[in-house]
Amino acid sequence: MFFRLAEQYRAVVLDLVLSLQGLARSLQDRGLAATCYTCGDGRNGQGASFVANLGENHMVRFLVSDFGISWVESRDGHELVKLEGAEAIQELQRVAEMLQQPTPAQPEPMEPATKPARRSPSKH
Repeated sequence: MFFRLAEQYRAVVLDLVLSLQGLARSLQDRGLAATCYTCGDGRNGQGASFVANLGENHMVRFLVSDFGISWVESRDGHELVKLEGAEAIQELQRVAEMLQQPTPAQPEPMEPATKPARRSPSKH
């Protein structure tokens, strides 16, 4: 029974590693600084360190390995939140959902609703 649970956990870790790599690419495509470093070969364990700057000195770090899962969120160098396990994964989901929201497009220059009135030539 415990061997099966250990294998299932390793599969979850591998899924998270792949998801973190995709999330880092998505954030980079949005112009945000994000990295995902992986370690391990998949057979004897796997792990990843994901770090992203979400703007305004707001940073998140997600660590996953055979030893555990953690989420740390900080602003201006001060740790705001540290979560582990399922709660950490839920925070990762929140960031992923934030990515799915459309980014505000740059507004195109608007044409004036009415054209300026022409002055008729004055008679002197």
